[in-house]
Amino acid sequence: MPAIPEATSCCYQPPKKWLGCRQLLGRLLGAWLVAASCTLPAATLPEDQLVMPAPPAPCPEGGCLTTASNTPDIWAVSTRGLPDIGCMPTAPHVLVEKLGNNRRWQRSDLASLMEDSTRPLLLFVHGDRYDHGSALQQGLFLASRAAACCPTAPPFRTVVLSWPSSKDGLLLCDTRKKYERSMSEGHYLAWLLGQVDPQRPVALIGYSYGALITLEALNHLVDAHRTGRHDVQPWPGRTGRVQVIFIAAAVRQDAFAPRGAYRNALTCIDRLTLLNNSRDKALRFFDFVDRSMTADALGHEGMPSRWIPAGTEFLQLDATNVVGKNHRLLPYLESPALARQICTGAMEGLSTP
Repeated sequence: MPAIPEATSCCYQPPKKWLGCRQLLGRLLGAWLVAASCTLPAATLPEDQLVMPAPPAPCPEGGCLTTASNTPDIWAVSTRGLPDIGCMPTAPHVLVEKLGNNRRWQRSDLASLMEDSTRPLLLFVHGDRYDHGSALQQGLFLASRAAACCPTAPPFRTVVLSWPSSKDGLLLCDTRKKYERSMSEGHYLAWLLGQVDPQRPVALIGYSYGALITLEALNHLVDAHRTGRHDVQPWPGRTGRVQVIFIAAAVRQDAFAPRGAYRNALTCIDRLTLLNNSRDKALRFFDFVDRSMTADALGHEGMPSRWIPAGTEFLQLDATNVVGKNHRLLPYLESPALARQICTGAMEGLSTP
């Protein structure tokens, strides 16, 4: 894992040797693109009035609209306001919410979220520059797409991990802050996943930094299993399937290499699906986020299939022809073909053993 810059040095520091004008301008342009291309519009409604969007058009090849029998219930777990941490917590004060029958978000608790272990979990981790309302809206739309694309899937529960990624300060400095915060979020997500029954099937969808948070969490769960930590459920060797989908992953390209930083996370994954974009204008400058980084972004470059161990299902696609240079999530979900890949990769075959 590359070294994490200190919080006091997150803003751009010029190198010791003077850069030429062209090289300096290129770096400044790259810094602007990293953050500006990730910006999402704020929620158009107050957060307590966000409603379930209308079901999208059916996905191709037999998809159908949402029905009462497979409409997923929608939850949110928020870590906004919680401090940065360097290890997995024991009882963090996360905010748990559920979308009620009146289509308003209502306070709930972790025990209610984790009940009914036969119902698969679909957990969505958003990327940078989302406020809480935007994160909930994207999670609602994702749940609607999943229900439309996988009408035969068992009833599932959608959970949105809402982490503090709202726009804050200068562009590159802000992006680096969120990179550092992703490490803390990995600890929080590891704790949350450690509360899930080992027999419960789980689908993890990570977009941009959401992929980094997810891999950090899985690594921490592997470490917890090795050290015999008893307050979290084991993830390596669990009986419930784990299917992971990364969209434009803001993770180093060699993450799953034989000696990669997140190689051990593969012991927790039964199916891995990557939706990459070789023209993504933000991921192109991924190495600006961490000055010690020597690798490109996984979501920009892809990876060799030989890095995936036998027994782990693997699929990767380049979505460039559909989304162009966009780094936003919405074009992926609005495309029937890509939405079907995302949702089938997450939900197909996900059932209680």
